[in-house]
Amino acid sequence: MAKYESKPVAVNQPIEALFDRFSDISLFQQKIEEIPAEERAKIGDVTFEADAICINTPQVGQLKFQVTERTAPGHIVFSAVGSPIPLSMVIDIKSISESASEVVTAIDVEIPAMLRPLIGGKMQEAADKFGEMIGKLNG
Repeated sequence: MAKYESKPVAVNQPIEALFDRFSDISLFQQKIEEIPAEERAKIGDVTFEADAICINTPQVGQLKFQVTERTAPGHIVFSAVGSPIPLSMVIDIKSISESASEVVTAIDVEIPAMLRPLIGGKMQEAADKFGEMIGKLNG
């Protein structure tokens, strides 16, 4: 299993409020539609359902990540539905003050060691973009 972790992203929300936002993630859909088109283009084609995130990519098609674990106050796991390889995204939230939190996202994927140099950069980029998206949607 290879793990690709984003840089920490500071969010001006207390940990409890940020975690609560993940109880129904479809609420993020409205937030993403409010982002300026130029910024939204950087995020890509992402849609939100109550317990899932759907990402459309030209290379792979649609990937659906379903919430499979929520552990208060700051751990959420999404697992890929229908993926030919085991793939999950993890969001870890840490409190940095009463009114701010730090979010780190990670992608865990089972890929052969010989393919990691070819795929690793894209997976790291995806982890970073996901972390940035969580920060923008909660800022």
